[in-house]
Amino acid sequence: MGTDVHTVVVGGGQAGLATGYHLRRAGIDCAVLDAHPRVGDAWRRRWDSLTLFTPRRYDALPGLAFPGDPDGHPGKDEVADYLAGYAEHFALPVHTGCSVTALRADGDGGFIADTTTGQWTARQVVVAGGAFHTPSVPAFGDRLAPSVVQVHSAAYRNPARIPDGDVVVVGAGNTGVQIAAELAAYGRRVTLACAQLGPALPQRLLGRDIFWWFSRLGTMGLSGQRGIGARIRARNPIIGTDVQALMRMVRRTGRVVGAEANALVAEDGTRHPAAAVVWATGFRPSYPWLRVPVLDDRGAPVHCGGVTDWPGLSFVGLPWQRTRGSAVLGWVGRDAEVIAGHVAATAGRARTGVRIG
Repeated sequence: MGTDVHTVVVGGGQAGLATGYHLRRAGIDCAVLDAHPRVGDAWRRRWDSLTLFTPRRYDALPGLAFPGDPDGHPGKDEVADYLAGYAEHFALPVHTGCSVTALRADGDGGFIADTTTGQWTARQVVVAGGAFHTPSVPAFGDRLAPSVVQVHSAAYRNPARIPDGDVVVVGAGNTGVQIAAELAAYGRRVTLACAQLGPALPQRLLGRDIFWWFSRLGTMGLSGQRGIGARIRARNPIIGTDVQALMRMVRRTGRVVGAEANALVAEDGTRHPAAAVVWATGFRPSYPWLRVPVLDDRGAPVHCGGVTDWPGLSFVGLPWQRTRGSAVLGWVGRDAEVIAGHVAATAGRARTGVRIG
């Protein structure tokens, strides 16, 4: 026999913790299953100098302020410690070292979750992990010579771990430009490869942090389906990096489309030799353990605001799930509250005998 709860939350990062908080407030018996040994470890494993471009006043999860100077910007270890403290402060039912290996319907309107520490049964499941776990690297990377060191941004730690010689950073979102700037400042010869750069925004504008303006203007609450939100989604802005200064420090090339021996090949045919390549090419959705048919041909969840067509199965923390802020630390709690409310409402209908779905 496994452990039975009303709702299993898969993933113990910020999305899972915020969901657990709102479920508990709604009186829903839940368990948050986290594959990492400690709460916050996903942040601890990111590159050493990573600093959020959101000030602490905008980095809090529901119910607990982010400690420290509200106008300062925390580092990744500070975020990890905050998440661990958040789980402890609210005594959230987080089970660490518990990796889900299979999630399937039980044939009676509920779910069975097989994990590395045992089996769980639940009436509902909220998936709060998977969107940023599996690095996306072009297949032609396999054609690079073994002597070329390849590192995805998820595994990048600091310039000292990158070998001497030319470095090509592929991808120029916020992660790509930050890593390129750090490598160039360290004295490496850097080529930044991307189809186009997003619009650059300063960290501060007219004496205020840019996120103060975002908050006042409501841009973090925009949907990505239409209007300004759709345009932002198509060309995500680069925040806080002096792009003009960066362009003076690095070489720039267009999108890379292939590889030959020790070089990447750009779409204009130019070759760019490299001792190392940093792939800042984002992540792809990965749910190999999900045995419920709610994924599309690309393996991404099919949902409406996080709610799937399969009764009892929802998602939290997906990029642009409902708004621009859906996958951002200080805004994910809004989606978590909506999904927890949906779980509580459907639980209430089940108790009164009304069919769900």
